[in-house]
Amino acid sequence: MMTDTTDGGEFDLLTVLPRLSRLGTVMNRSRLIERATANAGTDLDRPALSVLITLHTGDGPLRVGEIAKRMQVVGPHITRQVHELERLGLARRIPDPVDQRARLVELTPEGAAAVARYMQTVLDLLGDVLHDWSPEDRQTFGRLLERFATDLTARLQTLDEE
Repeated sequence: MMTDTTDGGEFDLLTVLPRLSRLGTVMNRSRLIERATANAGTDLDRPALSVLITLHTGDGPLRVGEIAKRMQVVGPHITRQVHELERLGLARRIPDPVDQRARLVELTPEGAAAVARYMQTVLDLLGDVLHDWSPEDRQTFGRLLERFATDLTARLQTLDEE
């Protein structure tokens, strides 16, 4: 068994794999994404939803390249998604006030409302799950999940670059 004893204690790393697998399976089987999408009143796929969420959490309009960077994908994928979101009236391109040659992407009011409904459905479910957790446990969970996601992302990016 692989153990990590870098902090002085023992932790069985093999216990993480089935838990991650189970979490992925539960998320897929629960149809959470599909339920939240239906509640949002859209028929978008996951990549399009990811663009909407990225714009929603982006503190203002973003360039296609910035959306791609935040989503960790290549620009052409985002360009296709933005075209579809524009066609559906959920996003629009506007001039970049800093560089008039460039364009930014922003949510339309319809897009903002749809992503808000989507996110509220997901947040309501997560809130229900964490309802009986102590505030300290919720904070610890959030902090450790963020750390794990950040560290795993960085490590996988390093492997991709090698």
